[in-house]
Amino acid sequence: MRFTISEVLPMSDALSAAQLPALRLKRNEDRRLNAGHLWIFSNEVDTQQTALNKFKPGDWARVLAHNDRALGLAYVNPQSLICARLLSTWSMPNTAWLAARMRIALGLRERLYAKPYYRLIFGESDGLPGLIVDRYGATVVVQIGTAGMERLKSQIQEALIEVVRCEAVLYKNDGSARELEGLPSYVETGYGRIGDLVQVDEDGLKFQVPLAAGQKTGWFFDQAANRRALPQYMARGARVLDVFSYVGAWGVRALQAGAREVLCVDSSAAALELAAGNAAANSGTHGNKLQTVKGDAFDVLEELGLKGERFDVVVIDPPAFAKRRKDLPKALAAYKRLNQLAMQLIGDGILVSCSCSFHVSAEDLQDAIAKAARSAQKHLQILQMGGQAADHPVHPAIPETRYLKAYFCRVSDGLK
Repeated sequence: MRFTISEVLPMSDALSAAQLPALRLKRNEDRRLNAGHLWIFSNEVDTQQTALNKFKPGDWARVLAHNDRALGLAYVNPQSLICARLLSTWSMPNTAWLAARMRIALGLRERLYAKPYYRLIFGESDGLPGLIVDRYGATVVVQIGTAGMERLKSQIQEALIEVVRCEAVLYKNDGSARELEGLPSYVETGYGRIGDLVQVDEDGLKFQVPLAAGQKTGWFFDQAANRRALPQYMARGARVLDVFSYVGAWGVRALQAGAREVLCVDSSAAALELAAGNAAANSGTHGNKLQTVKGDAFDVLEELGLKGERFDVVVIDPPAFAKRRKDLPKALAAYKRLNQLAMQLIGDGILVSCSCSFHVSAEDLQDAIAKAARSAQKHLQILQMGGQAADHPVHPAIPETRYLKAYFCRVSDGLK
């Protein structure tokens, strides 16, 4: 069905939207968008009718199919492979529009969590492509990954203050996605006061985490459900190895479940100091049970193997090894090597193997784990596969929003 903008817009919005330049697609390149995806790639644009270079990063456009059918408003960045992102609306975004979408997102999180520690906005899944917001009580951390959202920065802050009554806003705009968009990298306080550390409450466990100086937004809310699943696979008195431990989220959870000893491995001395402090803060005796080793994970695992060390549970939760599709072969080799080193430290126990790389599929990771088991001459049984927590909802038409994998495996010395 063909329609005009005035037919789908309130009269007050029709004029401003109708005045926007058109971004016209090639024939049949609207199929993915009709299914609900929000991304438009530069090779899908009919550049003979729409010169991409006439747009500046962050400009707004009316997206039209080849037959003039209106698809929605989008913001454009001609410098990026993803040259436009739809907002599934014909209303020009402003503070009120952003606040309305944030309230919908907040409704889900308040249904899921008793306390305000979660990912509040998960980009495309919450209808706000290019925007990530994590909530730490009265403080929010904002990550803007696109030029279009950067243009809306002041309205985003106004909407957050209105919707969640936050007392402080930190912009952690130093992610690799900004480089692809041609945006500068920066970390700054937008509102209120931000301390060096902030507290996170996860299932009654309390963690001190760094915001401005920390990884990502300071905490990995996406692994909460997987950390919650760990105790069912742990016997009391287990010896646990937490690799890429950051501030000890997995390790402290293991101590709560009755581990007799946890060893945290990370390349950051500051993160390991916080891990030890978090263990001590959650129980007066836990601090003595959590030890730390600073170093490259591969090197430390190899050294532990040479020493004949053995663990009942090993958790490997590395950063993304494949940030781009062309990185996939190298990443898969790294996952295989990492899992093999980890399995060599397990006689009969549990391996939790994770990947947060979207380009590494669940099948890819499972294959890497299986190959690692064969190389290590171990018997492998997959017990459970976990994904990202519910505050990172998956958009059914956007596979890119499903990225986290966590395999819970039993590893033993083999069937005789």
